[in-house]
Amino acid sequence: MTYTVAALYKFVSLPDHKNLQPWLKAMGDMLNISGTLLLANEGINGTIAGRSHDIDAILTYMRADPRLSDLDVKFSDSADQPFLRFKVRLKREIVTIGRSDVDPTCRVGTYVQPENWNDVITDPNTVLIDTRNDYEVAVGTFRGAINPNTESFRDFPQWVADNRPQLEGRRIAMFCTGGIRCEKASSYMLGEGFPEVMHLKGGILKYLETQSPKDSLWDGDCFVFDQRVAVGHGLSETDWSQCFACRMPLSPDDLQNPSYRKGVSCPHCADADTDKSRFEERQKQIDLAQTRDMVHLGRQT
Repeated sequence: MTYTVAALYKFVSLPDHKNLQPWLKAMGDMLNISGTLLLANEGINGTIAGRSHDIDAILTYMRADPRLSDLDVKFSDSADQPFLRFKVRLKREIVTIGRSDVDPTCRVGTYVQPENWNDVITDPNTVLIDTRNDYEVAVGTFRGAINPNTESFRDFPQWVADNRPQLEGRRIAMFCTGGIRCEKASSYMLGEGFPEVMHLKGGILKYLETQSPKDSLWDGDCFVFDQRVAVGHGLSETDWSQCFACRMPLSPDDLQNPSYRKGVSCPHCADADTDKSRFEERQKQIDLAQTRDMVHLGRQT
């Protein structure tokens, strides 16, 4: 079975978001949807997966709310169910920057469509910033992009403050996986007095989906927050995997490293103080379930 993966978000005032949670959870469970949706006063964000007609049904349900009628959704496919269960969580922010004065519903940078992105980022007066975390950037990024080396999106405002001299007087262009982080980052930077701030509409996923590989300025693959780990052009699955212990993405070369032990450790965490005995037992149970053609984690479908 092929599963449809839908990455979605929208910044919109949802003062009743707590009331929406049980209805969305019930609908997702009824349709056998997996993944996570985040709800906050500032909007909705998440990635979900299921059979294509079930994804269509839950999106139709969400879009019946006039505030979500133009919900931004990016689709891709997965050969396996990429999530274990379905969760609808209440949050203070749908993407956490930790600044209450940042509101993309009031102020946001200029959207750049994927077909125009190459022209923007090859302009010598443009500073190109990858707003994702360091482990995501390690999997792939746009040529010439600055890596802020942040461990979380909360670190972005401090990075801007520390690097303001090299950013002032330049046109700022930013990108992230699906568009949500760079949209919020653009609102922050406009509030900090940067006059010309742009961001990639639909994020890396939309660029990889729509732009020809021969014209692409993207190097590597794009990390995604599900069991596919990373996708390439055309949003096809790639050969990256992920360490269960530290959750770091692993390349094929990492899997050949002597410190890699499936489900237990990898080159990034082999020397760390982790509960390796518990991870070893977990991997034994997974291997045993596979020999019996059973699902160890997640839904039986």
